[in-house]
Amino acid sequence: MSETLQTTDVAASDADLLSQTATIVRAAGSALRERFGEVVRYQTREELMHALAANDDTALDILRPGLTRLRPGVGWVEDELDGGALPSGEWWVVDPAEGNVNHLHALPEWAVTATLVRENQPVLTVVHLPLTGETYTALTGAGAHLDGRPLRVSRTADLGLGIVATSQARPDEDEKVVRRVGSSITAMLFDALVVRTAVPATLHLVNVAAGRIDAFWQYSGARADLLPGALLVTEAGGRISDAEGRSWTPRSESFLAAAPGVHAEAVATLSR
Repeated sequence: MSETLQTTDVAASDADLLSQTATIVRAAGSALRERFGEVVRYQTREELMHALAANDDTALDILRPGLTRLRPGVGWVEDELDGGALPSGEWWVVDPAEGNVNHLHALPEWAVTATLVRENQPVLTVVHLPLTGETYTALTGAGAHLDGRPLRVSRTADLGLGIVATSQARPDEDEKVVRRVGSSITAMLFDALVVRTAVPATLHLVNVAAGRIDAFWQYSGARADLLPGALLVTEAGGRISDAEGRSWTPRSESFLAAAPGVHAEAVATLSR
């Protein structure tokens, strides 16, 4: 996947599919919203995993049959921690509760996402924030939108004036990655105006697409938390790469999405 993603002619069928996908994702979000409000207490890792799975299952009970009806025979990926390339063909890559741990802790930063990937290229994506009612969508070649309004990345041309963000890819990351994350945050604290650190990645990326944040980076990662944002940022005029400025693919060990005016500076900072 190049930093600008490959573009194809936008078929009317894909535009229709995006609209129908958004309806299904919103329905799943409504079901999760009904479960939101109180902090879910857990004392063991087993109890935590059970609570996370209960949220996932609530959304998947709507997402899986709905999206399967829209596109019978398309492959299905729902493990949000999986990475790497997909086999040939079309695949639904979904995160039924992006920011699931936030949901359990009664924090508002969570979403439901669904992305159609065709020959390892994201074709369309929907990111729905049930608590605000916002729905971010992108379709290859047709731009990125928030509730139908076009999105554009920021025009900031000086990293020293920019807000940047990073996220933790997964729990129990190996020591090398953890130390790399820490050193990158330190470097950005010297070079950027403000550094934000929080999960999930997708919510930072919708902010990059909307021009609210100037750059987002992450070490390690998974398809489900990066593909939706990669398409949104690209279709909003941003640039994506790995942290060293090379073309990004789901196999890459790092990820950077930025407004064009600060991309090179961000690469330089992260490469120190």
